[in-house]
Amino acid sequence: MPARVARALVLAAVFTCAACGLVYELALVALGSYLVGNSVTQASIVLSVMVFAMGIGSLLAKPLQSRPVAAFAVIEGVLALVGGLSVMGLYAAFAWVHVYQPVLIVVAFAIGALIGAEIPLLMTLLQRIRRQDAGSAVADLFAADYVGALLGGLAFPFLLLPTFGHIKGALLVGVVNAVAGIAVVLWLFRDRLRRRTRASLWVGMALVLAVLTGTYALADRFEITARQALYNDPIAVAERTPYQEIVITRKAALSGGADLRLFLNGDLQFSSVDEYRYHESLVHPALAGSRGRVLILGGGDGLALREVLRYPDVREVTLVELDPAMIRLARTYGPIEKLNGGAFEDPRVTTVTADAFNWLRDLRERFDSIIVDMPDPDDVATAKLYSVEFYGMVKRALAPGGRMVVQSGSPYFAPNSFWCIRESIAEAGFATTPYHVDVPSFGDWGFVLATPTAGPPPLALPADVPELRFLDASVLRAAEAFPKDRRERDVEVNTLVHPRLVDYEDGEWKLS
Repeated sequence: MPARVARALVLAAVFTCAACGLVYELALVALGSYLVGNSVTQASIVLSVMVFAMGIGSLLAKPLQSRPVAAFAVIEGVLALVGGLSVMGLYAAFAWVHVYQPVLIVVAFAIGALIGAEIPLLMTLLQRIRRQDAGSAVADLFAADYVGALLGGLAFPFLLLPTFGHIKGALLVGVVNAVAGIAVVLWLFRDRLRRRTRASLWVGMALVLAVLTGTYALADRFEITARQALYNDPIAVAERTPYQEIVITRKAALSGGADLRLFLNGDLQFSSVDEYRYHESLVHPALAGSRGRVLILGGGDGLALREVLRYPDVREVTLVELDPAMIRLARTYGPIEKLNGGAFEDPRVTTVTADAFNWLRDLRERFDSIIVDMPDPDDVATAKLYSVEFYGMVKRALAPGGRMVVQSGSPYFAPNSFWCIRESIAEAGFATTPYHVDVPSFGDWGFVLATPTAGPPPLALPADVPELRFLDASVLRAAEAFPKDRRERDVEVNTLVHPRLVDYEDGEWKLS
């Protein structure tokens, strides 16, 4: 084979292996974000450990340069196994062993060290095909490596994750890694290996492929079993979307009804047993003022929407939800559709599938009442929806005399987070009235009612409030009182540049 063709094939292997390596990195970051939250922390841990390990791997590869073909084939086989099985192993550690973070560090270090060992060996292989100036050889090698990384970085979010999911996507990449890294090199350099060594390496590659493909066949069953281990009740629906993991559990009750629970990325969003306490407390105080046009940010389950639609003088409701899969489930999954009373079919309702932050930036309309029903801010992506800048845009969208209400977490379990949200709303120019109620599934849960006026808005129910199951005037009076150990405290505001709310959330919920 001409040297130019052989070099091109080695560089193609470099390209493919680089793409696989970056997919492993992104898969570990994404999995940590789903399971643990705080995507910035997960990315920092994975990337810093892997880059450090790459340097260690490069140093450890020095003695292997005397036998680069066999060494590279072994390293690629081990990398295909470790990388391909990494997501499954971490999921198992999280579901059953509860030692996710230490295992993550070990796996990230192992993958990084193996990736780092590739470059010196590949450089040696290239030079054995044809001697070349060191600078030119490095340029060729790194060009193929970086372009391959680009391919892997784009393939993971746009192809692998939506098509195959986390576990199967990593296993599939492991197979590609094994074929590209072992087969190409062994074929090109077969005459430089002893027959026994060559046969052993081919058998090793076959075993690696057998393990990965066998695991791929069992991946769905494993994921169902591991996911169920994370939840107390039987899982009725599980769906991983480009934005989150949606899980719905159902447990039969002796009374004949079922406890239906919605989880997003493992965080409980509601229980059908007591969700009315939460949604009555969230919605009705905000509608004590003007309510002709209502905006709901979040709330894709339709339960806050159900409460809004109980007022016949509400003319229009716009609901903005990021994940279209959540709205689809709320419309078509019978138990949730029954719980929200088919709210999305009301002709007064307009749904928008968009990121609320970006949608508000371009908004030129105004609403009489705005209900902010977002998931808890346990990472930077959701913390921006609790920032001073976000509330400033909400303020711009309020009509004169309008009211905003924000679900604000637990003042008992996360008091710093609760008061940080309240301070951030005030920093945006709102007068605020914080309050809290007891929701058994959540515990003590808080809200902030706000208006862009000089004085705090009175906490009251509308004069024409419909019949409620939980909330009345006496409950609201008590809701404004906070015990001495959970009253307002000195906290910093949450902004886009300084997402301090993430640190408050991490510190408090991990201790609770």
